[in-house]
Amino acid sequence: MERKNESEQLSEGIRVIARPVYLADHSDPDHENPRARRFAFGYTIIIRNEGTEPARLMRRHWVIVDANGERQDVQGEGVIGEQPYLEPGDEFEYTSWAPIHTAWGTMEGSYTMRRDDGSYFEAGVGRFYLVAALETASV
Repeated sequence: MERKNESEQLSEGIRVIARPVYLADHSDPDHENPRARRFAFGYTIIIRNEGTEPARLMRRHWVIVDANGERQDVQGEGVIGEQPYLEPGDEFEYTSWAPIHTAWGTMEGSYTMRRDDGSYFEAGVGRFYLVAALETASV
């Protein structure tokens, strides 16, 4: 199945694939107050080391923008409480979610990765689209 709203980006041997889905059961799109409306989106991230050197995911930085142009920057250590170490050929997958106030928006970002020699680099997460009408799922 082709997914038009997913993204895929390769940075220094680290491939990051993002697959979003609208979470209708966790959304409140009909609230009277537009600022209290919530559209919840789940996303699955696959991080694959296609390079020749191991790397550890140290930090995340997300940029989430809704249809009104409201931007949220989300930063922190690791992902879902982990700092996965990826040998060449390894893959790490996790699922998380993000709420916004509009029926569509965008999400993109990066992971700060550390090599065994102590050097750092950014593995990009290409822009993907959060669209309530594309598909629905419940968690």
